Amino acid sequence: MLELLSPAGSMEAVAAAVQNGADAVYLGYGDFNARRNAKNFTREEVEQAVAYCHLRGCKVHLTLNTLLTDRELPGAAEVAAHASRIGIDAVIVQDLGVLRMLRQCVPDLPIHASTQMTIHSLDGVKQCADLGATRVVLGRELDRSQIAYICEHSPIEIEVFGHGALCMCWSGQCFFSSVIGGRSGNRGLCAQPCRLSYGWGNRADGYPLSLRDLSMAGHLKELSDMGVTCLKLEGRMKRPEYVAIVTGIYARAIREGREPTPEEIRTLAQTFSRQGFTDGYYTGRLGPDMFGTRQEEKEPRELFAQARTTYESGEQRKEPIRLYALIQAGRPAQVAAEDALGHLVRVEGPTPEGARNVPLTREKVEGQLQRTGGTPYRCEKITARVDEGLSLPLSALNDLRRRALEALSQERQTLPPRREEPFRPGVRYENSKEPPVFTLSLRSVQQLSDSLLACRPALLYLPAGEMAAHPEAVRRCREAGVPVAAVLPRICTDRELPQLERDLFALRDLGVTQALAGNWGGVRRAGQLGFSVRGDYGLGVYNSQTLKELRRLGLISATTSFEMKLAQIRDLSKAIPTEFIAYGRLPLMITENCIIHNHTGQHSCSGVNLLTDRRGERFPVLPAWGCRNEIYNGKTLFLADRAADWQRLGLWAARLLFTTEDAGECAQVLERYLGRGSYQPAGHTRGLYYRDVE
Repeated sequence: MLELLSPAGSMEAVAAAVQNGADAVYLGYGDFNARRNAKNFTREEVEQAVAYCHLRGCKVHLTLNTLLTDRELPGAAEVAAHASRIGIDAVIVQDLGVLRMLRQCVPDLPIHASTQMTIHSLDGVKQCADLGATRVVLGRELDRSQIAYICEHSPIEIEVFGHGALCMCWSGQCFFSSVIGGRSGNRGLCAQPCRLSYGWGNRADGYPLSLRDLSMAGHLKELSDMGVTCLKLEGRMKRPEYVAIVTGIYARAIREGREPTPEEIRTLAQTFSRQGFTDGYYTGRLGPDMFGTRQEEKEPRELFAQARTTYESGEQRKEPIRLYALIQAGRPAQVAAEDALGHLVRVEGPTPEGARNVPLTREKVEGQLQRTGGTPYRCEKITARVDEGLSLPLSALNDLRRRALEALSQERQTLPPRREEPFRPGVRYENSKEPPVFTLSLRSVQQLSDSLLACRPALLYLPAGEMAAHPEAVRRCREAGVPVAAVLPRICTDRELPQLERDLFALRDLGVTQALAGNWGGVRRAGQLGFSVRGDYGLGVYNSQTLKELRRLGLISATTSFEMKLAQIRDLSKAIPTEFIAYGRLPLMITENCIIHNHTGQHSCSGVNLLTDRRGERFPVLPAWGCRNEIYNGKTLFLADRAADWQRLGLWAARLLFTTEDAGECAQVLERYLGRGSYQPAGHTRGLYYRDVE
């Protein structure tokens, strides 16, 4: 049966989830989780939450699912150690460096790979298993056949989202909020720019990035049958009444082996929706019908009042137990309690006396012991053995029952034995004293010119499909003495993998030996095919531990996150050669839904489509591999005139990221970064390298 995982942004929400049937809750503690704007929990509250949940048979998962700096890792290690001590059942992680720290400091604490890791293929799942994860939360964009394929072959547990808000961008790959507003979704402070208005002309007259909320009502049995372990409900920012209602509806449906009824779905919509729900990703029906906005509606006060009674009016959740009683002459009375998890406790009371009037009967003992009202237990069976002719006060039986249940409660909250080690950052690698070389990333071979090659960049990145389709480009680079590397798609599902492999086989035959991977599935697959793997910005390199782990995995270089400040990049212990993006339109989103097709009704990917926001800023929308879109910043990152600031950061390379530029402009930009010419883009930005990102 599916495990139901519910959100908890407060202690009240914990009670709402547990009392309405959640099998597990996930919550944030401190500043290291992807909902830093939620109320979250204090140290004392999280201890209370774990005790409360475990007593009632509910697990607790802790979210440590943000990218962390080197300075933050020791604090995260302390949080993890405390979480392990108090019995947290699993930690949800995005950052590879955090995962490495957890393996070192709390090796017995289970690790779940967050959806923020952008895992969307079997290769990605297997890579997470190799890294020590016991469960993966898949990307919400996968359809039923892709999920089923992964479940069938996965070596670890699979979790999918079942209800709640949908991001327009693949989770973990969105930089819109940070680049535009300085609040990073990868750091837990997404400002939700996808919910704002945009347009294709001069006015922002629509909501082409605002998806309806997800609802998997109607697919629960199918998910269970295909082997999904856990169904996750989104909503740590939502109020407890929301948690109570949504948890209750899904919990009852799962427990009863059915789908939510039409009336229950109407209740879900009344609780919260954006013009209804969507299952478009799961069913493969992408398009405009998946989009909607939150409408101003009257609060359903009566519905919320009913929801509050489920967690404010005593124990609604009753864990099944069995009681055993032994009343024998000349021996202390005994009562034992056993739960479904196998915990068994026994207590003793006074020795019964001979009956003077009415003797004690088995029926009387069983009737008295089964009164578990006010406790989180429901007695499903009592087995009593009572000798004839004995007497025992009812108060003694009540005391035996009370003490047995207290002993059982204590046993259920017993903390597991776990190892704990201090966090040790390890050896520090010295920064290179040499100024960085230049690498170039092109979108198409049309941007490749003799002038560009004549500048002899250290490495040229081209999309794998583009290189395979134009082998002459590889030969031109080789003749010019410029090494090349194949750029793997940031998103590549198992269905698309055969095409990518054909491209990579063709490139291998051409003598291409290097690949740039921006997702964990790509890292694994490229390595298995014999390529030397470089890590792209999609891997979220934010601290030195991540670089050390990439070194352990065999990568030959890495790209820092462009959400970091220059000073943070300087302070990284660079275990492998490291590059940063020094020029170009920064990618803001990669979307599974083709917003160009949604707008025009046709796949008009030629040219540059511009998305306009409320302030008149225009964002280029370009096609991405697999009929996807990438939205880029309207302003171009430009640092050629700030070379003194980044040439002493200890970097191997500075990458120039070309997107909308033509061949002539690409050559001009490289010339400018080499200290020649006077090129400067019309509208430019310094990115996030000089300003703090929350």
